[in-house]
Amino acid sequence: MAVSNIFSASSFLLSRSRVSVVGIRSLSPSPEVSGISLLRHGAVTSSFSLVRKRDLFQVSINSSNVMGPSSTDADSVPMPIIVIDQDSDSDATVVQLSFGDRLGALVDTMKALKDLGLDVSKGTVTTEASIIKTKFFITRRATGRKVEDPDMLERIRLTIINNLLKYHPESSQQLAMGEAFGVKAPETKLDVDIATHISLKDDGPKRSLLCIETADRPGLLMEIIKIMNDINVNVESAEIDTEGLVAKDRFHVNYRGAALNTSLSQVLTNCLRYYLRRPETDEDSY
Repeated sequence: MAVSNIFSASSFLLSRSRVSVVGIRSLSPSPEVSGISLLRHGAVTSSFSLVRKRDLFQVSINSSNVMGPSSTDADSVPMPIIVIDQDSDSDATVVQLSFGDRLGALVDTMKALKDLGLDVSKGTVTTEASIIKTKFFITRRATGRKVEDPDMLERIRLTIINNLLKYHPESSQQLAMGEAFGVKAPETKLDVDIATHISLKDDGPKRSLLCIETADRPGLLMEIIKIMNDINVNVESAEIDTEGLVAKDRFHVNYRGAALNTSLSQVLTNCLRYYLRRPETDEDSY
């Protein structure tokens, strides 16, 4: 079975952030809201709503020229957070990106997503405290539907990271890809053995909950899904959380419509532990 068909019979939820999508709606009372329509070289048109809170407000159509009050503090590089959410909108894949107060409307990123055969139908930019969060609503141009192929979801994530490294090179200190392609590699080197934790438990009679925490790297999601596919474990949904250099993933899984038994749970755990603690990342996967 091809990896791309794994989720054809079920919805696939991806969320890459400990800061939940619900959490960004917890704004202070009566924020100012305005709308802006973005058009660059006739290539990308999107409707954006913006939230202003007190004196902190910014938006820019240039990815490279978006710097907030704390951006000049070279000693404090914020943690980049990327969210790919398949649950909150029935018709579109929702992608959210934050990097402290250094991001704006990200038209360059929208154009890069368009080059993948995707359409950005609308977006929002909200400001909470000192963090600016940009959210895109994405569909596949060919079908008008949300993105369900795990391989394309990974390409979306890597495209966003590549743009971060290009327009905000200081982010390389906080990203796994910064090791190979950044102007400054991460100062903290994660020990894979120490950073990797795997737990698997029943979540009712019909499914199990698999939790994985490990060092982030390109292709990680695809490899995890491939391992489960190889032993006929079905993925119902996933919640993917990347915090800087660390990936924290949660999967609801089943085997033929039931929770995994003890033997299969042990096999899956051993397979994942062997792969995750012996990573072999091909540079082409970037």
